[in-house]
Amino acid sequence: MSLIFTPARALTAALLLIQADVSQAALISRTPEKSDAITGAARVLATEEARLAELEDLKELRNQLLNKAKQAPTHRATLIFDLPVTYNRRVAFWLDYFQNRGRGWFREWLEKSTKYMPFIQKELRQAGLPADLAYMVMIESGFDPYARSPANAVGPWQFIRPTGARYGLKVNWWLDERRDYRKATQAAIRYMKDLYQEFGSWYLVAASYNMGENGLRRRIRRAGSRDFWTLSQKNLLPQETVDYVPKILAVMLIAKAPSLYGFRDLARMDELDYEIVYMQGGTDLRHLADHIGITHKSLKDLNAELLLGYIPLQVEKHAIRVPKGARPLVIDYVQAGKSASHFQPTTPN
Repeated sequence: MSLIFTPARALTAALLLIQADVSQAALISRTPEKSDAITGAARVLATEEARLAELEDLKELRNQLLNKAKQAPTHRATLIFDLPVTYNRRVAFWLDYFQNRGRGWFREWLEKSTKYMPFIQKELRQAGLPADLAYMVMIESGFDPYARSPANAVGPWQFIRPTGARYGLKVNWWLDERRDYRKATQAAIRYMKDLYQEFGSWYLVAASYNMGENGLRRRIRRAGSRDFWTLSQKNLLPQETVDYVPKILAVMLIAKAPSLYGFRDLARMDELDYEIVYMQGGTDLRHLADHIGITHKSLKDLNAELLLGYIPLQVEKHAIRVPKGARPLVIDYVQAGKSASHFQPTTPN
């Protein structure tokens, strides 16, 4: 009997392994919304068991799933969710989309996630937030610090300027902290904490992050409900917001078990790691990169907040991120007096 792995059946693989009491795989839910997570998982299981009813031998299916899990060491057949898991038609749509029409760039997202996700998730955990909120960055920007939306939202977390300023992100003619991974992540954490305190649901946190909390408040009052799926079904939310939560769930499901969804042999990138040095005004990233022996782009990406690629002369000093272990070379660069000797000022707009 052949087994075709549709997106829904791939998710069911993990759940059936639990039901079969297979010790090699585990599904762990550790979310503040435990009841929602359990209900969501049960709903997925009930739906998918109905779809698999036509298969002649469920035991054979479980054996095939177990074998498939054993062949997927990248995720070690362990699925950990700290956001509620819901499966419905919109989630299924985006699962299918990311595996087919959006497969090329989604694969790039998965590969880039190996660089940025550990850093973002560590920041979220330290702040006491669900680490799975990091998948919002995949949807927001595809991990691109230079991303800019038509609404002029900028950076990995796509802050518009007023919201960024409200949560401490500076923007001026030479600096845009919305493009800095750590500063933007810290701002997003503060923002999402406020949203959760108001709405009490991570789905509504995501929805309000996407459409704005004022608009969501009005929709909640109109609907008389604080349930994201109810708001969606009543056509009270913008279509982008209706799809935002299903996109996050689809991304989360694929990213946690990529081989089950057909994404194999993913290239791994070095995790984001750096140390901070303070450099005087006049420091040009290109010359510093040449001195420490890395590409201009790699140093620029570490310091994406510097809009012009240098620290202006009128700035006394500014923190620069350099690869871990590069500090002695930076000290040599400063002691050699090179930080300003090659500087060619550019007039700001």
